[in-house]
Amino acid sequence: MDAEDLDYRTRTSTGCIPAHLVAKLLELGHEQEVALQATRGEWFCAVEWSRLLGERGHREKALAVLAPYVATNWWPAARAQAELLEGYGRAAEAIALSRPYAEAGDRQARVFFARLLARHGRADEAFGLLRSGIQDWFLAQCLVDVAEAAGRDEEAAELLAARMDAAVPACADPDCGNIRMEPFNAIDLLATVRERQGRVEEAIALLHPRTSTSVNGRDQLADLLARHDRVAELRAYASSEFQGHAVQRLAEWLEERGDAEGAIAAYRAFGASPGDMWHVVVPLSRLLVRLGRVDEAIEVVRALADRRGGAEDWVVHTLCTLYADHGRAREGLAYLDALKARHGGREEPEFFSMRLPLMAGCGLLDEAIEQARAHLDGDTWYAACDLSDLLAEAGRTEEALAVLEQDPSANDSLRAERLIDLGRIEEAVRVLQQPRPVVIMPPWDGTYSTEPPF
Repeated sequence: MDAEDLDYRTRTSTGCIPAHLVAKLLELGHEQEVALQATRGEWFCAVEWSRLLGERGHREKALAVLAPYVATNWWPAARAQAELLEGYGRAAEAIALSRPYAEAGDRQARVFFARLLARHGRADEAFGLLRSGIQDWFLAQCLVDVAEAAGRDEEAAELLAARMDAAVPACADPDCGNIRMEPFNAIDLLATVRERQGRVEEAIALLHPRTSTSVNGRDQLADLLARHDRVAELRAYASSEFQGHAVQRLAEWLEERGDAEGAIAAYRAFGASPGDMWHVVVPLSRLLVRLGRVDEAIEVVRALADRRGGAEDWVVHTLCTLYADHGRAREGLAYLDALKARHGGREEPEFFSMRLPLMAGCGLLDEAIEQARAHLDGDTWYAACDLSDLLAEAGRTEEALAVLEQDPSANDSLRAERLIDLGRIEEAVRVLQQPRPVVIMPPWDGTYSTEPPF
């Protein structure tokens, strides 16, 4: 084992047993195989086996499983062992193990180490470790988190304010209003500190001028307003925030207080403007389903799909999933038939893939298998996955495997899963562990592929 190889294989899930198949092996009772592979450089096996040993009270054995990986100086292994040590009440050992990685400058290790220190009464030390890296958004986020435990919120605020003052124009164009700020999230983090200090007005004032305060589907300003029950301001903000994240937070706030109708009305009002329903159709449909109003949920999604240009694959997938999940697969098939007719009898591969599980849901599994075999793309590696899934669902696992074996260079993980289902564990492991050449992409020539499914 060496760190570079471990990192590549686990990061790309190539040449190794991936986590979901380790879980499957354990689920099917193949513990000894997992234990064996844990001693042979299979990281995901080692992680799960050490976890199980620890849960069963064999803590020293659990640590010993990870020891060869830690010896490579690979940070993820050291982190996993530190987490075990902390969980066993041996925080001092976890800190000692993690410290060299953090001091060597690895940003992931620095954040883990700082949080570990803070959890065990050493938040001041954690703060000192991070403050020199304030220009890094990841370290800055952690610094703000540990500042509260350290009682150093005001110092964190001063550091962030200084970074905001140091912001410079993003380019030489005088008409460009963008600035380059390091860390880029300094304003958001300062608002977090001010809110924590009870200076809510200052936090709101910081966030309001922002073009967007949304990260990963959550809007910081909307969340702040909701936490402080400032619903009038939240409504006003939701009416102007174009991504739909603020109106989603408003709807959540209303639903939490028993006003589901108000939540629905908020979504519908936002989605009434042309193009805006795209942003809220999923949370609105999920709300309607939670209320048992499936017909309305389907109607909302279908209305969007039926708009000119609205039959995007993700919209149609949402609609077909609603049909399938509520025993209405035939209506889903009828919709796909109508969509196919609108396109002159041509069906995109993405929509054909949606058709197959709907057919299975209607009791037409054999017909779905035949259509998958006969499809124009039926001999491609990506179509083989759909066909294999259908055959496996029909209990024809040998055939499901044979379909995948037609192209041994593709679908390793699914092929191994079929072998595991058949009890052929050693073959499955060989398939997963076969070395794959590192793919070096050629320089882009300025053209795009027209080959499906890309």
